[in-house]
Amino acid sequence: MKPRGPTVTRLLHSSSQDKSGTENRALGNMIKGLLSVFLVLAAVSSSLGKPEKPVAKKEKRVPQTLSRGWGDQLIWAQTYEEALFKAKSNNKPLMVIHHLEDCPHSLALKKTFANSKEIQKMADEDFILLNLVYETTDKHLSPDGQYVPRILFVDPSLTVRADITGRYANRMYAYEPSDLSLLISNMQKAKKLLKTEL
Repeated sequence: MKPRGPTVTRLLHSSSQDKSGTENRALGNMIKGLLSVFLVLAAVSSSLGKPEKPVAKKEKRVPQTLSRGWGDQLIWAQTYEEALFKAKSNNKPLMVIHHLEDCPHSLALKKTFANSKEIQKMADEDFILLNLVYETTDKHLSPDGQYVPRILFVDPSLTVRADITGRYANRMYAYEPSDLSLLISNMQKAKKLLKTEL
């Protein structure tokens, strides 16, 4: 007698097909989920590596620790000897600023100097710059004493311009924050005298 209905082998076979179909669908869903996660991670990581703004190439500048806060965008000489060489070879006057990091008068003048657009522009275009927190061996840079802050000008012939002074009789090369217009005027003098003398 022949059995009616599905045989045991057919039942096992159809049962295993249903099972493998379910497994295949589950595996497919898992792969889709993993691909989605991978794509999201790839998008996030690629956006993290990109700069927010395009970086413009700038002229090579000396490390700004040399500015000591007197104008970070300005180019400062590292030593007095280097500054003298640059002044002579570029035919520009040298501005030497003597100051101390913890002196309240130096700090006040530094803030005013750094915030003056006119001074910063003129300093950048027309001068070789040096700021010193120590004294040089050149006695011509302290014609009336070693006080701070004091600003002296040296022309490209390497002559210290002792004739360009501030307004104080006892500290002829000192400037206060209120002397900003006098400092600007003296910077202009250093430029004009340079052109008429050479």
